[in-house]
Amino acid sequence: MEEEDKIEESSVRLLTSVGSGGGGESRWVDGSEVDSESPPWSLSEENGAREGYGSMRRRLVKKPKYDSLDVEAMEIAGAFGHHSKDVSVWHTLALAFQTLGVVYGDMGTSPLYVYSDVFSKVQIETEVDVLGALSLVMYTITLIPLAKYVFVVLKANDNGEGGTFALYSLISRYAKVNMLPNRQPADEQISSFRLKLPTPELERALQLKDILERTSSLKTLLLLLVLMGTSLIIGDGILTPAISVMSAVSGLQGEIHGFGESALVIVSIIILVALFSIQRFGTGKVGFMFAPVLALWFFSLGSIGLYNLVKYDISVVRAFNPIYIYLFFKKNGKDAWSALGGCVLCITGAEAMFADLGHFSVKAIQIAFTFVVFPCLLLAYMGQAAYLMKYPDSANRIFYDSVPDSLFWPVFVLATLAAMIASQAMISATFSCIKQAMALGCFPRLKIIHTSRKRMGQIYIPVINWFLMIMCVVVVSIFQSTTDIANAYGIAEVGVMLVSSTLVTIVMLLIWQTNLLLVLCFPLVFGSVELLYMSAVLSKITEGGWLPLAFASVFLCVMYIWNYGSVLKYRSEVREKISMDFLLDLGSTLGTVRVPGIGLLYNELVQGVPSIFGQFLLSLPAIHSTIVFVCIKYVPVPMVPLEERFLFRRVGPKDYHMFRCVARYGYKDVRKEDHHVFEQLLVASLEKFLRKEAQDLALERNLLESDLDSVSAASRDPEASGTYGTEELKIPLMHDRRFDESGTSASEETTSALPSSVMALDEDPSLEYELSALREAIDSGFTYLLAHGDVRAKKNSFFLKKLVINYFYAFLRRNCRAGAANMSVPHMNILQVGMTYMV
Repeated sequence: MEEEDKIEESSVRLLTSVGSGGGGESRWVDGSEVDSESPPWSLSEENGAREGYGSMRRRLVKKPKYDSLDVEAMEIAGAFGHHSKDVSVWHTLALAFQTLGVVYGDMGTSPLYVYSDVFSKVQIETEVDVLGALSLVMYTITLIPLAKYVFVVLKANDNGEGGTFALYSLISRYAKVNMLPNRQPADEQISSFRLKLPTPELERALQLKDILERTSSLKTLLLLLVLMGTSLIIGDGILTPAISVMSAVSGLQGEIHGFGESALVIVSIIILVALFSIQRFGTGKVGFMFAPVLALWFFSLGSIGLYNLVKYDISVVRAFNPIYIYLFFKKNGKDAWSALGGCVLCITGAEAMFADLGHFSVKAIQIAFTFVVFPCLLLAYMGQAAYLMKYPDSANRIFYDSVPDSLFWPVFVLATLAAMIASQAMISATFSCIKQAMALGCFPRLKIIHTSRKRMGQIYIPVINWFLMIMCVVVVSIFQSTTDIANAYGIAEVGVMLVSSTLVTIVMLLIWQTNLLLVLCFPLVFGSVELLYMSAVLSKITEGGWLPLAFASVFLCVMYIWNYGSVLKYRSEVREKISMDFLLDLGSTLGTVRVPGIGLLYNELVQGVPSIFGQFLLSLPAIHSTIVFVCIKYVPVPMVPLEERFLFRRVGPKDYHMFRCVARYGYKDVRKEDHHVFEQLLVASLEKFLRKEAQDLALERNLLESDLDSVSAASRDPEASGTYGTEELKIPLMHDRRFDESGTSASEETTSALPSSVMALDEDPSLEYELSALREAIDSGFTYLLAHGDVRAKKNSFFLKKLVINYFYAFLRRNCRAGAANMSVPHMNILQVGMTYMV
């Protein structure tokens, strides 16, 4: 922790110096110029100050220590309110209908293979076997998807976003558990940040927050847990298409003579290759068909199940009595425990209810599951159980055997389409998960293609797509049966659920107003059930269960190595940043020639001058007249509104024409803007910053002069001065333009009471000069100053660190996408210099 504390960068402050003559002067400076441990300056600390400064002292003594970025963030967050709109009932029902095609495809196709896998471990000898298996399936669906996800987990969303990384970002906002130490107070002013701790459980939450922030091992453990969950989701992206398509196609084995195992594998591979080949076109053109097809699929499941239930054996409703679970285990012993690995397949895709929350709403997902998916699945499993009561030998092909002969081909087509849609949803979820991991610095940068102009969430990652396709083909070719794939599938599913349960428990303790006993009930009830299932599926490691563990281990290593190397590189940049005193010694020319133009120097620092800037000064014969240090920063929120994206501060004195821009993005934000659009937004924000800075500095000067002129009157009327000072406490240095209820701008009211020298900002010669210099620089064009960095471990590092950084992390950096490639910047506008970071 001591090392991390040293890494924390000093905040930027507005220094105000008062001369002996009573004049005031303010300047914007970089945080590296100020001792980070020095207390914030206030006039009340000046022992030799005159008593005439009383009213000014009352206004400034209680002002919190604001960074210039923090004050601008408050202005923006207040000016642009983002309020949730009331959603109509019909809109919610429409969303609920759409969730059938995106969220529930995986769970909807589980009746294709659940019973066939369960009864591959347990032979049907008596009705207890069938009723026990049915009772297990029914209560598993009721307990995990319905009780856990619908009523609890869906509420632990991050401003409407769900999934493993959403939970991690939610925790990161309340406790500083992020391994990258680049958090700023300004981030908390984002409209979607919403830091509110519950007062009844505040003490408990603060204690847990303190423990998480102080213990670096817990931070690492939490990160590894999140990365493991993400790795297992990627494994699902491989196994879901394989098992869904193979289970659907397996219906041809009993219908077409001579259609054996080899034909099943070949047809499945053809469908899988076609499925992955159309990913680059996106799902927008065929996505409108997903919900109707899945709705028809669920209707067929429910109606056929009800038909079989009435026709063959309606007495299977006895399975609602959980005593049959006990009898099932009592009769079959270890085989029954092994059969749990097949039973857990009935809830495959339950995690999608939470992961896909960002596309819909909590109510829509709850309505769709409670009133459509849940009853249809229950009827489907009860109908199959009723069929097995009369034809126990049909367990291997129970789904298609239980379908009436006249409906076989329509149901087969529906099953194949449903399997492809379920696979498509899982593939898209894998793309989104990897994009979130990249945004939070946990995955190497890859090329992302946006397949829809209307829906920003529809993305395509070519490298991941072809990797998933190859792995699916390999899995189908090696296993050649759904039973072994099901063993692997169960481990991935239960692993993701355990990770979610752990993270939701932390959210309950840290954020929610939940009684401690109720919080403990959540992991005790659901966690114990999931651990029981995990113990069953882990026993199948030698029968295919090793596959998801192998996939998860590889992706976990890749993500952790990338995060570990990125954190070390960032800390190295913080340690080696250039002192502001050094730049002041160089003068406004920076020791070289300043030529017209804007140089955008990309770096990861949110404060301080990066060391790479020194390399540019040494390598280039001249430097641009305007320098902007651009930091692309991802904050732990889903999306940052466009009007809150850019934050500016000045670096050094005015005649240096150097600025810092922090461009903030959420983990769901899309960075697909053209570089021209980015430049226009940046320049517009910079001009606004310059005007606002001039206005605030003029306001401060005139308020100070007004105080000095009225010192005698203020000392004679303490009540009036106290009231004035209290009102002034409400006005920050960079006052926002929020409108009050009467529709009058507060800033306009303040400005109208000011002298004409404050109102006529356009006549300010220094502002006009700076704006004209900026326009001249814009006309000369933009140049992107980039670092081609090489990260190496220090010579005294231990062997494992050298191996990870010098070889594995270096390999990932060489083969990942360059940062500038995210925007289509012409090569003629890019300048790169090499630099080695010793970590």
